[in-house]
Amino acid sequence: MNLLFLTPAPPFPPDQGTSIRNWGIISSLAKQHRISLLTFANRSDRIAPELNDCCATVISVSNPRARTPAHRLATALCSPRADLADRLTSPEFTYQLKSLLQSESFDAVHVEGLELAPHLQQIANKRWHTPTPLIIYDAHNAETVIQYRAFQTDRLQVSRWPAALYSRLQLPRLARLERQISAQADVVLCVSEEDCSALRRLLPGLQPVLVPNGISLNEYPETVKPAGLPSPALVFSGKLDYRPNVDAVLWFAQEILPLVRKIHPEATFVVVGKKAVPVVGRLAEDPAITLTGQVPDVRPLIAAATVFVAPLRMGGGTRFKILEAMALRRPIVSTTIGAEGFPIADGRELLLADTPSEQARAVCSLLEDAPTRTRLGAAGRSFVEANYQWSAIMPRLEEVYRSIGG
Repeated sequence: MNLLFLTPAPPFPPDQGTSIRNWGIISSLAKQHRISLLTFANRSDRIAPELNDCCATVISVSNPRARTPAHRLATALCSPRADLADRLTSPEFTYQLKSLLQSESFDAVHVEGLELAPHLQQIANKRWHTPTPLIIYDAHNAETVIQYRAFQTDRLQVSRWPAALYSRLQLPRLARLERQISAQADVVLCVSEEDCSALRRLLPGLQPVLVPNGISLNEYPETVKPAGLPSPALVFSGKLDYRPNVDAVLWFAQEILPLVRKIHPEATFVVVGKKAVPVVGRLAEDPAITLTGQVPDVRPLIAAATVFVAPLRMGGGTRFKILEAMALRRPIVSTTIGAEGFPIADGRELLLADTPSEQARAVCSLLEDAPTRTRLGAAGRSFVEANYQWSAIMPRLEEVYRSIGG
């Protein structure tokens, strides 16, 4: 098939959740299909050779100019549109999309994430090419669920009431946008059964296709050399301007780490990730907390974790950080939301804990029990091997193509 992918950022390097999924799918499909890519990128970004190797065409468009806080506030208060729908509006991207569709006959267009909703609507409404290619909307997250959980979390703290108000205003707008996009797409992909159910609640009768997140285990060999971190190290990884990650890091640093250090005063919290917002950046003033900033490879840092922590209280989809830590045989302490979407059990592949005291107790129990750390690490690796390798997942997407006549 001749496939066009629209992505909010270059799929390579796969250094965050969105890019990991997009690169896994594109690099797998390129073995049997012709792939073209239209993506947003920073002006300074160079297209990685790996993308040119697997794509027949790669076109990058500069990210839109960042909106000012005043503009975002005015939009949030006055516009009926979801804020997410305005993040990646771009006349240049529209021009390049129109040119591609008019110059080439694509069997299907993959739209990767709700941020690209305006461009999906353009394909569906403009009819730039006859016949119009099939539209495949890959819902990386159920965004309405994320916003609802953010509201539920932020409303409990007075200092975060402005964020809670933002979420409350966005909820009906996001629900309307997700409903519209799901209705306009020919096929909707979801990463978990929970996200499938969330979209079906918004659009009864919708039949989303489950295509889980995955990883390539050959990129997580046992030979990964752990970074030299102080021991014991409690490690978290994630993009640090993403609201669920920001909340997770602050919650762990402020409410859980002090409880752990009462029993294990030598324990340190290592936060791995780029684009830390100021409130996260200030955590580095605590000698027990290390912020690595952007790193060329997260694997050595995850591999060095005595315990990997995923204290998420909001979010949707499934978390690549869980798959990466499992692949590297790290014992994990997660909230229920952090591990959502995976068919796991508390005490079998990881430990689940949802309050500060429960989180601290679970972390301390692992710091004091090396055999259990080893057992959970091995169980996590086996879990990924059996269920979440791209080689096992991609046949689901190939079946979608067969069903639509590819």
